[in-house]
Amino acid sequence: MEIYYGNIAYSKSKTELVCHKNSYIVVDNGKVISIFDKLPVEYQKYQIIDYKDSIIIPAFSDLHVHAPQYPNRGIAMDELLYDWLNKYTFPLESKYKDPIFAKEVYEKFIEDLLRHGTMHASIYATIHNEATDILINLLEEKGIRSFVGKVNMDKDSPDYLIEDTLESIKNTEIFIKKHQNNLYAKPIITPRFAPTCSFELLKKLGELGKKYNCGTQTHIVESLWEREEAKKCYPGCTSDMRIYERADLINKPFIAGHFIFPSEEDIEILKKYDGYAVQCPNATVNVIAGIMRTGYLLDNDINLSYGSDISAGEYLGIYRGISDSIRLSKIKSFYENDDRSITFKEAFYIATKKSGEIFGNVGSFEEGYEFDALVINNMSDSFIDLSIEEMLERFCYLGETKDITHRYLRGKEIII
Repeated sequence: MEIYYGNIAYSKSKTELVCHKNSYIVVDNGKVISIFDKLPVEYQKYQIIDYKDSIIIPAFSDLHVHAPQYPNRGIAMDELLYDWLNKYTFPLESKYKDPIFAKEVYEKFIEDLLRHGTMHASIYATIHNEATDILINLLEEKGIRSFVGKVNMDKDSPDYLIEDTLESIKNTEIFIKKHQNNLYAKPIITPRFAPTCSFELLKKLGELGKKYNCGTQTHIVESLWEREEAKKCYPGCTSDMRIYERADLINKPFIAGHFIFPSEEDIEILKKYDGYAVQCPNATVNVIAGIMRTGYLLDNDINLSYGSDISAGEYLGIYRGISDSIRLSKIKSFYENDDRSITFKEAFYIATKKSGEIFGNVGSFEEGYEFDALVINNMSDSFIDLSIEEMLERFCYLGETKDITHRYLRGKEIII
C-alpha cells in the first residue's frame, strides 16, 4: 500500500476536471484505491510520500509517434511535407537495416518519452523486422503499454523502402506471431498510408488483422494532396476511410493519424468502427498540413487523441500538444468559421483519459485505474497563489521536463 500527498488532478470527462487540494491518493498493487481530503484511520499506519504543494496528475499517452525519426527532431523544419519526407525522413528510415544503429536510437527515444511524462504510446517503426523487434522488446522490458507497427509500403516510395508485397505480408506475420503474447507492448498493423500500399497488400493485412486480432494504425487525410491521391489510387473508393473498409482492415483499435481533412463519409466510417482520430498539433504547423476540426469532431462524439508525431513534430511532450491544440482550434474557429475553439479541460481530457482508454484503465485516477502518474512542480509565483487547474494549465504552456520531478508506472517510481 502506498499513499501520496499533494494537489491531485485528473479528468473524469471532457467537461469535468477533478481537483483535490492538499489530499491523499491511496494506491495498492499499482492501482488507485481512492482519494481522500482527510486520510481515514485504517490508512494512517502506512507511510505517506509527501509531495507537499506539487501537483500529481496521470501520465500522458501519445497515439502517433515515429520512433525511427527521433534523430531528426528539430531538423529541416523549414521544409514542406514532400521534400521533408524525401530529403530527410525516408533516407533516415533506411538506416534501420542496421540493428546496432536501431538499438542506440530506440533506447534514447524511450528514455526521452518517459522523461516527457508519456507512458503509453502507439508507435511507428520501419519496414525492417529486426529493428522493429528491438523497439518492441525494449518497450516490453520497460513495461510501457504500447502498440508497435512494422511499417508496410509496396509502391510509390523510394526504392530502398519499397517491399515486395508477399515479403511484406510474410514479415508482418512473423512480427505479429513473435510478439502477440507480450504483456505490455503489442503489435499493430501499420500500412504507412493508402498511396504507398497496393490493394492486395491492404487486403492481406486485413486478413492478418482478423487472424491475430490485431489493430491498425495509419495516416488518414493528413493533407489535401493525400486525400486526393488516395482516391486517385483507389478510384472505386469515395474517401480515405472507405479504402480501409473495402480492404476489411478497420480492426480494433483503429488509429487514424492526423485526420485533418475528413469528408463526412470519413467521419461516419471512423465513428462506425469506434476508431480514434489523432491530432498532431505541433507537426501540423511545421509541415503546413492543415488544422484538425477538433471542436467539431468532439461535438460529433469522435474518439480524439494527441500525438507528438516526432519528427514532423519537434517535441515529445504531449503537454505541449495540449496548449498547441487549444491555440490551433482558436485560429481555425476565427479564420475559417467551421469549428469551435476547445477548452483546457477538453484538451487535458483528450491527452490523458481519452487517449489512455485505448490501453485499458490508464489516464485517470478513478478507482481501479493504474497509477501511471507524474509529480509536477508547483507552478505558482511567490506573489500569487494559483488554483490547481491554473497551475496545471501553466505547466502545459510553460512547463519543461525539469518540472516533472517524479514519474510512476503502475505504482513503481521510474528513475531517469
